[in-house]
Parts: sequence; C-alpha cells; structure tokens
Amino acid sequence: MTARRPAPRPTLEAVAAVAGVSRATVSRVINGVPTVDPTIVAVVEKAIEETGYVPNLAARTLVTRRTGSVALVVSEPTDHPSASPFLERLFTDPYIGRVTAGAQEVLRPRDIHLAILPADPPAHDQVVRYVRQGHVDGVLLVTSSANDPLPARFAALSVPVVLSTRTEGVDEAAGISWIDLDQAAGGRIAGEHLAAAGRTRLATVSGPPDVPFARLRLEGFLAAVRDAGLPEPFVVEGDFTRAGGEAAARALLAARPDVDGVFAASDLMADGASTVLQEAGRRVPEDVAVVGFDDSTVAHQAHPPLTTVRQPVEEMASEMARLLLAAIDDPEVEASSTQFAPHLVVRDSA
Repeated sequence: MTARRPAPRPTLEAVAAVAGVSRATVSRVINGVPTVDPTIVAVVEKAIEETGYVPNLAARTLVTRRTGSVALVVSEPTDHPSASPFLERLFTDPYIGRVTAGAQEVLRPRDIHLAILPADPPAHDQVVRYVRQGHVDGVLLVTSSANDPLPARFAALSVPVVLSTRTEGVDEAAGISWIDLDQAAGGRIAGEHLAAAGRTRLATVSGPPDVPFARLRLEGFLAAVRDAGLPEPFVVEGDFTRAGGEAAARALLAARPDVDGVFAASDLMADGASTVLQEAGRRVPEDVAVVGFDDSTVAHQAHPPLTTVRQPVEEMASEMARLLLAAIDDPEVEASSTQFAPHLVVRDSA
C-alpha cells in the first residue's frame, strides 16, 4: 500500500489569490504593519482562515525582529537555606500564579507568549544565555534580593527588563523599570490593626533580612507598634513558606507563650503559624490574633480565614507587562516606576 503524501502547505500566494490582494499585502498583514487598511486586514485574515495558512515564524522573526514571546524569570539569587527544593517552592507559592495571571491579561490580547524560566543559581548562566540568543523580546524579572546579579546581567544585554520590586542599585538610572508595593505601609497597617484590637504582647514572623521588601514590612510593623506605645515585639525570622511559619510559631511559643498578636510577613507563614498556635491550644483569634500579608488564596482557605494586608499582585503584574511592552515597542522609551498602595482585608483571624 502506497503511503499518502501530505497535502502541500498553503502559501502566501494562495492566501493572496483567495483575498484578491497582492502577496506583499498579505505579508504586511501577517507582520502587523499598522498602515494597512482595516478592511483589507479583515479580508486577508478571512482568507488565512479559509486556506489554513500558517505563518513561518522564523521568517516572520527575521522581518519583524520580534519573537512574539517574553520571559517570566523567577530568580533565586543565592543558595536558599530552606529544605524544600527551589522548584517545589516556586510552584507551590500562590504568588507566582498570580503574577502569571496578571501578566497574561496584558500579553494574551497582543498574541504574545509567556515563557516561565526558573532561575536558581545553577540555572543563571543558562537563563542569561537563552535571553542573549534572542528567544524572547523582553524579561519580566521576579526577584527578592538586593544582591541578585540577574538585573545587571540582563541590562548589559540591552534587553527590555521590568522588575517585580525595586532592587537597590538597579533602577531607572540603569534603564530598568520596576513596580513595587509600599511595603513599609503594609507592615504599618498590620501593626496598627493589632494595636487597635487591644493586643499588647505582639510578635512577628519576618522574612529573611537580606530581602528588601521583607525588611521594609518589618520596619513598618515595628514603627506602628512603637507609635502605639507597646512593648517591643518578639521577632522570629521565617522564609515565606508554610513550614517556615510553623517553625517560627514553635520558637515563638517557647520564648513568648503569652503572645496575643502575631503579624506574619506572608500568608503562607501566617497559615503555618496559626496552625501551630491552635495545635498548642491557643484559640485564633480569641487568644492570639494573626495577620498575614498578600491576600492570596491561602488567606481564604485558612482556618480561620486570615486577616491580611493585600497587595494587588495581578494588577502589579499587569503593569509590569504594560511597561515591558512599551519598552519593546519603543526602545527609546524612558524607564519608569510604579508603586501600589496596600490595604487591610479583615477576616476571622484578627
């Protein structure tokens, strides 16, 4: 039996014949040239659908110098002390899902694909090489450390980059845009809420001190507690994981068993701390009020649901994507920054 040969792929000429226009006009429509009459665009797009034509992306990239893709690089700048592997922490943290969803809201209507690139230290060189080789048109960089080498390495490639937080030493002056939350204000909101609720023996589960936004959340919380005239809170360092929150709560109970209010610098840590407190016989919120940070799905699913400081991650990620597309569309556009305001979401834990 003779194998049937596959039908030849439709060509530009076939699309042009169906649309009744020139091959050059079809090419301009496919490459998104803005000066083509919208009526002609509609006719050509209908002909493409009828013929089943699939553009040659490699050829299109040569013409437009665009890949139609951007990278979401999630960076871990140094070896992490957590026992959980990087990829496990990456894909169980609701923050990354929220960033992806927010970015997609802006990228999808432009038919731009999002490539998620985990970048723990062993993968840094590989990720930089991937970007340098031109596989993506720009980078959305999620990082948490002031010492992360990737912002400067990407900037040296002259590739558009937008950061998920302001990183010390790399900002608009270096040609890199960034978005961020007023982190100190978020910590202050948590401290003011606990103080207003009559809690006087406070503690906090902070993030690692080398993470700028964790440090700012802690500073804001401590300032609010001091302004309220309360004793200095007990500080336990965490790592933004549920397990870290559990370990911090055990250390807290051993040192301050009479604690009546806890602020954790992430919802995951707050949920872990709340679980341990309740297992130890402390009722939440009757005995101990617990406040988290993020307003992620974890806050809704916790028992009891968490009072938390909301950061609008989806909106922030959408703004990151808009800034990146602006830099891709116009390489001469100036870098810029946007800061969002936090607010408190009151639920049952405090």
